[in-house]
Amino acid sequence: MIIVTGAAGFIGSCVVAHLNKNGEEDIVAVDVLRANDKWKNLRRLSFSEYLDREQLFDFLQTAGKVTAIIHMGACSATTERDAHYLMENNYRYTLRLARYALENGVRFIYASSAATYGMGEQGYDDDESKIHLLNPMNMYGYSKQVFDLKARREGWLKKIVGLKFFNVYGPNEYFKGDMASVVFKAFNQIREKGYVRLFKSHRPDFKDGEQLRDFIYVKDVLKVIMFFLQHPEINGLYNVGTGKARTFLDLVHATFKAMNLEPKIEFFDMPEELRDRYQYFTEAKMEKLRRAGFGQNFYSLEEGIRDYVQNYLMQNYAAY
Repeated sequence: MIIVTGAAGFIGSCVVAHLNKNGEEDIVAVDVLRANDKWKNLRRLSFSEYLDREQLFDFLQTAGKVTAIIHMGACSATTERDAHYLMENNYRYTLRLARYALENGVRFIYASSAATYGMGEQGYDDDESKIHLLNPMNMYGYSKQVFDLKARREGWLKKIVGLKFFNVYGPNEYFKGDMASVVFKAFNQIREKGYVRLFKSHRPDFKDGEQLRDFIYVKDVLKVIMFFLQHPEINGLYNVGTGKARTFLDLVHATFKAMNLEPKIEFFDMPEELRDRYQYFTEAKMEKLRRAGFGQNFYSLEEGIRDYVQNYLMQNYAAY
């Protein structure tokens, strides 16, 4: 039995779908379904049980053999201001799950976040000895950082895996609202308006649209998760990006090209309140994952966007 939390969400639903494609259906899908449409991500998935987040720990009291917990469930809204909610949902819930896994010999893979790096003052190095130096710039990032620090302090990172996802895009992100990727937003702007709006640069060392991010296709994220699922002897905290930063202009041009359209871009001023905390560059250091033995290639930005746009977005938001 494999437990996947956040199973109706973006990455979690893709994890369940990928497990299904590999013949695994003894899956407990865990999420929080309220007045939103993310339940639609469950429709094509096969699982043995669905549980609300609050039901999971009671279930575990009488559950049979659990082989792995893939913990993707969290409040992922970087704009969430309720610190108590974030700490309960992102820190304390993860803490309880990790303790259960460690006490019962269950493989535990959890989602940390690149948001822990803040403005990148200390770089984007997943060296565990330096994570206390990081300075998250929002409460979401801090709620992830607190657990990473706890796991290091307790020595758990020798027995579990934390994954610091960078800018993930791909199928099944359709219900994330404002937290959806720039690729998804760009596609919809092009389809509805014929052009894409991007922030102007407010730094002299960056031209408009040349702000850089490490964009990673969700299918590559799945490769990394499956690698750790198949290698329980490998543990620690790892970046999950491509290791190659690309500009927003690159992303938008690739989206237009995938739609067989000529680029049309409009730049507009960034809101004043964002300018002091806007990241102009993120790029995951990926050497640690490679040293751990992960040898698969990642999609280039152009390859990932072409697959996403042509095989999913232009096919009426097909599910992964």
